[in-house]
Formats: sequence, C-alpha cells, structure tokens
Amino acid sequence: MNATGGTPHGPGDDTPDRAQQVTGASGVPAEQSDLPNGPVQPAKKPSVVLGVGGGIAAYKVCDLLRRLTESGHSVRVVPTAAALEFVGAATWAALSGQPVTADPFDNVQEVPHVRIGKGADLVVVAPATANLIAKAAHGLADDLLTNTLLTARCPILFAAAMHTEMWEHPATQANVATLRSRGITVLDPAVGRLTGADTGRGRLPEPSEIFAISQLMLADSAARAAGQSVADLTGKHVLISAGGTREHLDPVRYLGNSSSGKQGYALARIAAARGAKVTLVAANSELPDPAGVQVVPVTSTRDLYDEITGRAADADAIVMAAAPADFRPADVAEHKIKKTEDGAVPAVSLIQNPDILATVSHDRRRSGQVIVGFAAETGDADHSVLDLGRAKLERKGCDLLVVNDVSGGKVFGSDINEAVILDRDGNAMPVPSGSKDALAGVIWNLVATHWH
Repeated sequence: MNATGGTPHGPGDDTPDRAQQVTGASGVPAEQSDLPNGPVQPAKKPSVVLGVGGGIAAYKVCDLLRRLTESGHSVRVVPTAAALEFVGAATWAALSGQPVTADPFDNVQEVPHVRIGKGADLVVVAPATANLIAKAAHGLADDLLTNTLLTARCPILFAAAMHTEMWEHPATQANVATLRSRGITVLDPAVGRLTGADTGRGRLPEPSEIFAISQLMLADSAARAAGQSVADLTGKHVLISAGGTREHLDPVRYLGNSSSGKQGYALARIAAARGAKVTLVAANSELPDPAGVQVVPVTSTRDLYDEITGRAADADAIVMAAAPADFRPADVAEHKIKKTEDGAVPAVSLIQNPDILATVSHDRRRSGQVIVGFAAETGDADHSVLDLGRAKLERKGCDLLVVNDVSGGKVFGSDINEAVILDRDGNAMPVPSGSKDALAGVIWNLVATHWH
C-alpha cells in the first residue's frame, strides 16, 4: 500500500536497524542532524492518533495505548461517542496524558478537526467497526475521528472487529476494498469467541500484533521520508508455511524438529503490514496468529503438502519457511508402544515424505509466481553450508533460497536470525544478524524485484 509497509532494513542497507531510525532531511538519523550553528536536536517523538470505535473490544485498546506510550510515542486518543459508552474519556486521558473528546466543537479555537490529523505520523483505528469503516470509505465526517481521517496525510491502519455476519456482508467487504485501494491498511479480524455465545471471524487482533504492525508502518514512513525504496505488496496474495511438522509413531509419540515458526510468522506479519493478502499454513506452532493473516493449522508433512499444493494456484508468491520432516514412519501404531521386559527396541521403518518445495517449484500454476525456499544446513566434512545451499537451490528449482547455518543449535527458537540468500543467477546476499522481522523485510524486497 502506498502509505504502509515496512521492513526494518532493505537489501542495500549495511546496518540492521537503519530503517528503524527516524531520519532527518539530510538522510542521517534525526538525532545526529545539527542545526546551523546550533546543538544536536533530540529526536521528535512519533505522533500517533489512536481512534477508538464503538465496539466491545474497545477495552483491549487500553493495552495497545499502553504499548504505544511506553515505547516513546506521543498518543492522542480520539474515540467515537459510542466508544465512550464502553471505556470512558477519563481512562483514555489518564493513560495517554492528553485531553480526550469525540466532539469536534470542543476547544474549537484550536481547530482540532484539522490540526490533529495533519500533525499525525500514524493513525491507528481499533476497533474499526462496520459503521466506522463505512463512514471512512464514503468520506463522511460527522465527529472528530472521521474528520481526522479525512485530514490525515500519514499512514492509516484499521484493525477491524465486528460480528462475523457484519464482516462478511458485501457492503462491508466493498468498503474494505475501497479503503485498501486508497492505500489504507485494513487488518482482517481474528477468529475466536465473539460477544455472547458466538464464535467466528470478528475478534479484534491482539494488541501486541496491532502494535507490531504499527511499528513497521512507522519505520516504513521514515524510510520513505529518507528516500529509501520500500516494496509495495498491495494486491498480491502470498502463501507462507511455518513451524515444524510432526510424524506420529503412535498416539503419543512423534518424530519432529525444533522449528518454532517464528521466521514464518515474521514473514506473514510483514507481508500483511505491506498490504498483501496473506495465508499462513502453520505446523504445530504456539505463536499467536499475526494480525490480518489467515492461519491454517496443520500437523504432518502430508497435511502441509495438501494445503500448500491446494492453494498454490492462487498465490503470487510462495515462501516455504516451515521445516517439514523428510521421512515418516511407514506404519503408525494404533496404541502406545510399550517397553518389553526383555529390553528389545522396536524397529521403526521410515518412508520418504513428498517434497513440497520441489513440487510447487516445478509445477507452477500461476504466471509470474515467485517461490522462496529455506535451507537449514550444518555443513559436513566435504561441503560448506553454502555449497549445500547452492546444490539445494538447483535441485529444488525455486527462485530464492534462504540459507541458515543451524550448527550448534542456532536459529531455531531464537528471535535473531542471519542468513545468506541465494538466487538462480548465482548471486549470494549475506544478511547480517538481526531480528527475524528484519530478515523477512529483505526477503519481501527481493520477491518484489521479481514482480517489478
């Protein structure tokens, strides 16, 4: 989306946190930029407008507000009148340290219906109800929040929350499409328990996920201001796998691996922040669903194979970040395998699982589709990690291969990653140690170059 996106750094950057810095007009971090004949100026706090819609999930937005203020943002809460029925103005004012009103005529001499939006670096609306989304899509301005949305010229993030039937209604879907076409990021609601006894898609995404995406959007805004190129994934559907598969030996035991799914989830989160439609096929991960992402849980490699190959034709990019098992037991015991008195160890016969990456790479069903694989390697006496990675790239047939050195227990379960990204032209791009979000941003930048 034109006003969204975000990667902590791009492929041409030489420092992992470069795009997370607020940059001045000179292109250097603002805190290092001197005025003529003057001292170093402190960095300006990012100004965030937090719009609150009239839904039961308004109480969860207090946690989002706390995260924003504690991370150094100046936050102005602008609720609707309906939102104040759920959480009062005193709560928002106490948590933000700023005045709170829904009425554009309060302190009218300060022209708040224009000033608040024009001064914002980011607007976050949560919960974004069906009514509020409809008003924004049609340019209505009957309170302070909807006026602010019309005057803001910064990135805007809507975190939708409403009952399933309201979300699925053609009118709501058309309004969401309208907002997205204008460069506004709209996060799909999460699936779970709703008001009353209902369950389905409609829950507000978790405040931690909304916060994470807001930080990516602010980083992207700073990168754009510095003239850095941040790829736009608007209109693209990306299919991502994450986690480690499990191959059962019996009802209790399984063969598995140490993959946490964190890298795949980072890829999904950043793609959603940059405007893509994201489907995440997750194998045995305990991570919370990324905001705005469709999550499909699976267990075994065959489950993963079925979901990926069944959805591949609709994807502009497929990123296989999961760690599928190469082998599975030929037979699964119906009952728990017991120890025997003579100490005999049962023999386990293994058979090979289908090769998902090779299958989707060699049987592409969509023109221009970009396929990215991952290789977790340790090297051996005769081959380096990169040697094995290059051989895998050739064998699998994908466009990009992200090679991780996992010797000594590195990468798995960690929040930090480093890699070398190989392409089919023989190029190798080292990505230095940094967050998994940072690596995800580099990967999406490279994917976007294949489209453009």
